[in-house]
Amino acid sequence: MSNVPELFGSLVFNQKVMKDRLPKETFKALKKTLDDGVPLQLDVANVVAHSMKEWAIEKGATHYAHWFQPLTGITAEKHDSFINPQDDGTVIMSFSGKELVKGEPDASSFPSGGHRATFEARGYTVWDPTSYPFIKEHTLCIPTAFCSYTGEALDKKTPLLRSMEVLDQQAKRILKLFGKNVKRVVPTVGAEQEYFIVDHNLWAQRKDLRMTGRTLFGAKPPKGQEMDDQYFAALNPRIVKYMEELNEVLWKYGIYSKTEHNEVAPAQHEMAPIFSTTNISVDQNQLTMEVMKKVAKRQGLECLLHEKPFAGVNGSGKHNNWSMTTSDGENLLEPGKTPESNAQFLLFLTAILKAVDENQDLLRITVASAGNDHRLGANEAPPAIISVYLGDELFKILESIKDGKPYATDKQAKMTIGVDVLPSIPKDSTDRNRTSPFAFTGNKFEFRSAGSSLSIAGPNTTLDAIVAYVLKEFADELEKADDFEVALNALIVREVKAHWRIVFNGNGYDESWREEAHKRGLLELKTTPDAVAHYLDEKNIKLFTETEVYTKEEMESHYEIKLEKYAQILNIEVQTMLEMINKDILPAAYKYMAAVSKTVIDLKAVVPGAKAHAETSLLSKLDSLVDSLAQKAEALASKHAEAKIKSDVMAVARTYADEVIPLMNETRAVADEIEPLLGEEYKPFPVYEDLLFRI
Repeated sequence: MSNVPELFGSLVFNQKVMKDRLPKETFKALKKTLDDGVPLQLDVANVVAHSMKEWAIEKGATHYAHWFQPLTGITAEKHDSFINPQDDGTVIMSFSGKELVKGEPDASSFPSGGHRATFEARGYTVWDPTSYPFIKEHTLCIPTAFCSYTGEALDKKTPLLRSMEVLDQQAKRILKLFGKNVKRVVPTVGAEQEYFIVDHNLWAQRKDLRMTGRTLFGAKPPKGQEMDDQYFAALNPRIVKYMEELNEVLWKYGIYSKTEHNEVAPAQHEMAPIFSTTNISVDQNQLTMEVMKKVAKRQGLECLLHEKPFAGVNGSGKHNNWSMTTSDGENLLEPGKTPESNAQFLLFLTAILKAVDENQDLLRITVASAGNDHRLGANEAPPAIISVYLGDELFKILESIKDGKPYATDKQAKMTIGVDVLPSIPKDSTDRNRTSPFAFTGNKFEFRSAGSSLSIAGPNTTLDAIVAYVLKEFADELEKADDFEVALNALIVREVKAHWRIVFNGNGYDESWREEAHKRGLLELKTTPDAVAHYLDEKNIKLFTETEVYTKEEMESHYEIKLEKYAQILNIEVQTMLEMINKDILPAAYKYMAAVSKTVIDLKAVVPGAKAHAETSLLSKLDSLVDSLAQKAEALASKHAEAKIKSDVMAVARTYADEVIPLMNETRAVADEIEPLLGEEYKPFPVYEDLLFRI
């Protein structure tokens, strides 16, 4: 591997490159755009574009692409060359500020939730100068927002940037009450990425993995994860080689790939980056997922990002570590050492508790998908009930505030609140709670419910928006107060009491927690349709439209898109399942039964009076299972057809969730009983033992 400091960011047009290549005044103007959000003038954009093109060509680029994130949840790009024809039949390489700042891809084939007809094709991509361009396979990729001709957001970046802006505005109002005037407050994120690696040749033999990203069939192997010997175990040589190349590519893209290790399940691994500004982290995570898959293919492997590719072992999540930082470098979720910062920390903490409690539905919706529904609450991931974990010390502090009792500790590290009637606060030393959906971990909140294939733009847009909405409420109240400290104390006490139900430090997997959560009035939204049904509730439309993060029309689009995608995924899974049953599993069973039958006939011919009890018993069992599987498949096909003809998108999704998925599970159970009975050479595709342990 090359020298890492020299390698890092070598394919990125970052601030260092800009400073080295741009005229001083141009860089100064661009810096104001990057730091303060000042609009970029066209004359500045022209100079930047020329410098960017020259740099890209030196790196081997021949094309440029506006790289954007449509509502498909993945990235999109249309490549244009730098070539510009001349009258004499030659070409020059050119790239203008107009081409840098704005593009016009066809928008008709991207999801719009039925709000745009096919003939309404015009869409615009607009450069996001706060996220650095990079070179990918001879193409200069320019991170952009994507909107319609009428200005409607057709992507995930535009609402994210809006949410960051409103959070900045409201957080600065709060900080001003504490005597702080900062230029900007930005949310920061570090997204831990879990994934599975399997052999490409084995993957290629599984239609379900190719079509759906997960195994629709598979009996439990003799060994799974029950020995607890996978987590942090020594890496397999092929995985070492994979991780080395992955790191090298990610570092070239300026992605802070910091931590790598084996995860709990066999063939499962994790990569964790260092924190960055949210919109940059979102872009980098999308690029990371793409790179993971490409590097795997180059090495004869496959990277699986589905939330639940294998039954019986843990699925994969994406832990979204979220915080807020000022332009001066202050982490607003750091408890702090001075009276002012302690009071400030408590106020921001209280705002987050209120935001999470009042918007449990929105947070659950942001992580709802057909894949993640398999994972949430499955004793490997947080439950579908949203709650907040604070750690023992913060829990006791807020409990003392709620109950109006003094707080005492024997620990030496103490912090004193700036309001006399509030207790002293020791510096938090929280443990981690892997069963909590939303856990405080020292100076950030870890939103653990996100699925591994998910774009983190959605969860972070919602987090920014709901916290900003509450901060506005708090600022409106405190700015009018005659005595700030008294008003601050009253507000914190009131809101902690009002939202105490969301705080839970216990075991989220315990059945008693579900009962307790229901008593507290917390929502348990088990499936995507359960969750999305709340998206267009009046309070949610009010929150997003008042913060100007989404318009009502955009929300209506998202509602349709989310449910349509859910139904489309289930449609593909059912069709794949039926094909595998009819073309693979049943024929394999018939072939094996024929072979066993011939064995019985031959045996009795050679050994008159032979009982062949084992063979006939096996045949009888297989015959019963094969008959059951055929019947289950027929019932599944019928219910699937019924779901598809429903006209309302919610009705379709509900039928899949409530009726089709249970039938899929029943059908799989029968097929998984057949698999271990078949002779090895008769198995129609690689089994779990092969996929999980042959690397």
